[in-house]
Amino acid sequence: MSEEQRKPPKPPSKVEAELDKISNLPSDVIDIILEHLSIKEAVRTSILSTKWRYKSAMLQNLKFDEQCVSTQNPLTFANIVDQVLLLHIGPIRKFKLSHRDLLATADIDRWVLHLSRSSIKHLILELGNGQRYNLPSCLFSCEDIICLRLHNCILKLPSTFNGFKSLKRLNIERVTLTQNVFEDVIVHCPMLEGLILKNCNGFTHLNIDAPTLKFLVIEGDFQDVNLRNTLNLEYVYIALELNVKQKQVVGSSSNLLKFVVHLCHIRCLEITSYSLKYLAVGALPGKLPEPLIYLKVLSMSVSFTDLEEITTALCLISSSPALQELEIFVHRDDGDVVGEVNSWLENLDDNSNYQFTQLRGIEITCISGAKAELDLIKFLLLSSPVLERMTLQPASGDGSLEMLKKVVQFRRASMQAEIIFLDP
Repeated sequence: MSEEQRKPPKPPSKVEAELDKISNLPSDVIDIILEHLSIKEAVRTSILSTKWRYKSAMLQNLKFDEQCVSTQNPLTFANIVDQVLLLHIGPIRKFKLSHRDLLATADIDRWVLHLSRSSIKHLILELGNGQRYNLPSCLFSCEDIICLRLHNCILKLPSTFNGFKSLKRLNIERVTLTQNVFEDVIVHCPMLEGLILKNCNGFTHLNIDAPTLKFLVIEGDFQDVNLRNTLNLEYVYIALELNVKQKQVVGSSSNLLKFVVHLCHIRCLEITSYSLKYLAVGALPGKLPEPLIYLKVLSMSVSFTDLEEITTALCLISSSPALQELEIFVHRDDGDVVGEVNSWLENLDDNSNYQFTQLRGIEITCISGAKAELDLIKFLLLSSPVLERMTLQPASGDGSLEMLKKVVQFRRASMQAEIIFLDP
């Protein structure tokens, strides 16, 4: 035996040893590692060893964004997507396309067609803010889809559309569609649990009929919001950007009552922008006919120059017996003072009718020290026997010290209540 043959095998290098450790991990763990890499980095792992050669080609979750393109690689973004899809092995469960620049419609059509034949479950199209992409009809044949997220698209339904029977989450932002199309989509998603609707156009009256819906976000220039069969809603965020100039409604109908009647299981309610002004349209009750017995978190943007907004806010607070956290952002209205704002507290002398027995945290931001604001602070301190903290943040430093002096002198129903005063 030669000298060379008698030598013991050379031990693996540190890099090789570490690679062996990773390669011997369970396949599902390796898949998770690869999914946290960019497509470019995941593809590079194919040269590590024979064990890794086809790992990236079998990924079920694919994400394409600006990180895919390299200045050292002559391939374009479209070439990279085409190559990955062409060499891919097995099903694609999640596909995310996120690109700021304008992509060719023919390219996206080709990718969506490929995905529609792959039992796709999560599809995210975040396209640039240029010309909106017209969604192809093949998208609506994805019967297994669970999550659909669209940005900067045009949505038209083909005559063959039978609904997304498995869809649980729908997110549409900067999407053009008609009212009929929107309502048809919602009605034909019998499993829908989450709906996010942001800055869409093509219709101004929002009608939502979704008995399985639990999570709802609304942002945009909608003139009217109608909820029907939404008794399972637990979280609602509403931000109406359209200022209600005229408060005229037929008869004594109330936007507030119409809105909350279908929120009997609501746990968290956020009302921002001009939404409270919209809800204040119509006859306002002192309390809701049916209290929101599950509501624990309430966040509102309130104009303290508008008596109707203050009354609406107070109605919501006093109709929420389980409320634990209250957040109020003082909204600056450009209009003149509406109503006898300075006297709104005079009819509430008997605080025994307004006891918030679960309220533990209050946060009020952007306060100016106006009488209506201070009256609310005084009222809440007197009506919250288990309050632990009230956080106040003024809009500016002007007069904030005088404001603090007034607030600390207010009586408190809770001996444990701490007042935290933040810098502007």
